[in-house]
Amino acid sequence: MAIKVLRNRLRPLALLAAALVFNFGPGASELLAQGAWPNRPLRIIVPLTTGGSNDVLARIIADRLTPALGQPVLVENRPGAGGIVGTDYVAKQPGDGYTILIASASHAYQQYFVSKLPFDPVRDFEPITLAAIVPFVLTVNAELPAATAKDFIALARSRQKGLTFGTAGVSSPHQLGAEWLKSMTGASFVHVPYKGAAGIVPALLAGEIDFTIGAINSLLPHIRSGKLRALSVASNKRTPLLPDVPTIAEAVPAPGYGMDVWVGFFASKGTPKEVIARLNMEINRILRDPQIVADKLTPLGIDVVTSTPERFAEVLRSDLALYEKVIKDANIKPE
Repeated sequence: MAIKVLRNRLRPLALLAAALVFNFGPGASELLAQGAWPNRPLRIIVPLTTGGSNDVLARIIADRLTPALGQPVLVENRPGAGGIVGTDYVAKQPGDGYTILIASASHAYQQYFVSKLPFDPVRDFEPITLAAIVPFVLTVNAELPAATAKDFIALARSRQKGLTFGTAGVSSPHQLGAEWLKSMTGASFVHVPYKGAAGIVPALLAGEIDFTIGAINSLLPHIRSGKLRALSVASNKRTPLLPDVPTIAEAVPAPGYGMDVWVGFFASKGTPKEVIARLNMEINRILRDPQIVADKLTPLGIDVVTSTPERFAEVLRSDLALYEKVIKDANIKPE
């Protein structure tokens, strides 16, 4: 889903969102009465390893939520199975507002990669807010003989065993991006899953894998140093951090290809609406702080996109339908 499309869909509700999060109205939950919530520490569960976009964003939010809520907000990494382990953990927690999940767009399509997903991405969670879009970039080791995306596809077609690509695990955005490109071009790719995004860059630098379609924040320092080469951007539009690097859609070309990876916050099912509204208000206030955006997020290529809980739920449902078609067209079979 394009950043522009998301922004156009969210902008009309900006004033409504402000009104909703401040108006708890009559009959507000007893959890909020007389400061009863929160009365103990909260946790943000990152279902991936440390160092990735979700982890960085979670820690920025946690640091500033702590004084806002008057309770410690801790970040806990629970990686495994491409994010499924940590996500399932949150799905099984009480709906009391003390356990928060930070999830990426893979939340909308994991069920199409995994035959027996232990949770329902819609039914088992309460959306809090969209938080950001993170550009993903098709990146190769600088030693790979491919100067452009077209060269890269030609090389992948010519090699009998194909080119290897690293991911943060089965059903990760990295895998979706590569499998989608494979289906559109007829290139030959071999999946190499890691336990999290942290394992991808060292392997790519060492030449253990040929490429990745990964988050820009972890790849950018090595692209700038010349050790890695960015061939194209997986998003629907170019990123200001790499203005001369074309999108996959225009470079391959691959009309219709465009993968904008959102990041958002969820609570466990059953969390009171008043608690969701309070979390939405506080997280969005942090994300809209110009200094945080300029100093912390923009340099990492993280583009802030906030929302109401209701609008986030709509985006999730829309993406479920979009990626079901993409994965069906790509003939990707659940594992």
